[in-house]
Amino acid sequence: MDTLTYKTISANKATAQKEWVVVDASGQTLGRLASKVAKLLRGKYKPSFTPHVDCGDNVIIINADKVVLTGNKWNDRVYLRYTGYPGGQREMTPAQLMAKGADRLVLKVVKGMLPKNKLGAALLKNLHVYAGAEHSHEAQQPKSIDINNLK
Repeated sequence: MDTLTYKTISANKATAQKEWVVVDASGQTLGRLASKVAKLLRGKYKPSFTPHVDCGDNVIIINADKVVLTGNKWNDRVYLRYTGYPGGQREMTPAQLMAKGADRLVLKVVKGMLPKNKLGAALLKNLHVYAGAEHSHEAQQPKSIDINNLK
């Protein structure tokens, strides 16, 4: 067996095989769900993973309003942001974010687990979050996956 004949294949935008997947978030812990979704968005579960290319799947999260936080994290955890003005530091708890919209909480947590560059911003556009069980991407024929089977 000649090992020199094997070449490492890097995926690019044209050769990336992207799929549409649906993830049900009901009863899932928020952080564990978000880390697995971030890996799906990056394409880390694929053998053709390339770090600098968007080779991940398009992910649809349904039932985002049924996500679970353990302990008293709904009120004790604090997310900070800054308006840009002096004294403009604002804080929100997950309960306040959930009151504004269930999709906001899940988007914020997944965004924190993606790269902080142009690639991360492009990957976040492949994520679609819905509070209920209905979504508007039936034309893409997404396949439903069980997030608990992923590592």
